[in-house]
Amino acid sequence: MLSVRYGLDQSARHVRLWESGHLAGYGHLDPGDPADPAQEPAGELVIRPSARRRGLGRALGTALVAEAGGRQLRLWAHGDLAAATALAAAAGFRRSRALWQMRRPLAAPLTEPQVPAGVTVRTFVVGLDEDAWVEVNHRAFASHPEQGSWTRADLELREREPWFDPDGFFLAERDQGLAGFHWTKVHGGQAGSAASGEVYVIGVDPAEQGSGLGRALTLIGLRYLRGEGLPEVMLYVDETNVGAIGLYESLGFEHVATDVMFSGGDATGRLA
Repeated sequence: MLSVRYGLDQSARHVRLWESGHLAGYGHLDPGDPADPAQEPAGELVIRPSARRRGLGRALGTALVAEAGGRQLRLWAHGDLAAATALAAAAGFRRSRALWQMRRPLAAPLTEPQVPAGVTVRTFVVGLDEDAWVEVNHRAFASHPEQGSWTRADLELREREPWFDPDGFFLAERDQGLAGFHWTKVHGGQAGSAASGEVYVIGVDPAEQGSGLGRALTLIGLRYLRGEGLPEVMLYVDETNVGAIGLYESLGFEHVATDVMFSGGDATGRLA
């Protein structure tokens, strides 16, 4: 049995699949903005391990496609697993993107940041830096499918999150203009869970490419997170971004997991 519940904003869908009175699977759908073709619906699903290999993944996927209302759907699969790939292929989805998760311990040595000449680094000031940040973020991620489209409203939404901390949001300036940034994030640390750090977003203005600013900002953020007493740090990076992966590997990060996006599917609302 399937049930669908709407989020508080009446847009997000929470799809639950029940078997013999027990929750066997869950799917989440963000329908995006129907008025903006660039904001396609995106979803993810999970099946309880003991309920796998019985067609429930296909049933849950069918429900998510139906909830997308005929628009092309993007589905995230956590883990680059053969079973997920086979299900996606059978449903007419294609692999369109993959994110590497990388980690490193913060106790390992960190070199001193070498900030390029003429550049100064300070922390973000709420109410002052939003517009400048949005502009450089657009330039730094002009070809990125998600990050490059952020607006001031998107930034302000995250400023209201309980995890937001401007002390861990570093801005690099040259000639009083924003040249780059490193926005860190702290996870956990509540209800007995272990805290860890994240390289949330790093962006460098294209004019600064090759100057070493990206490496310097990364190190500044890592040293900040280590100073907060965190044991490790993680990040997500597109598997096609070989330049960034090379930088992170040179700083001691290792690839630990892959999340895959599949796009397409049957817009009629069923999985073939």
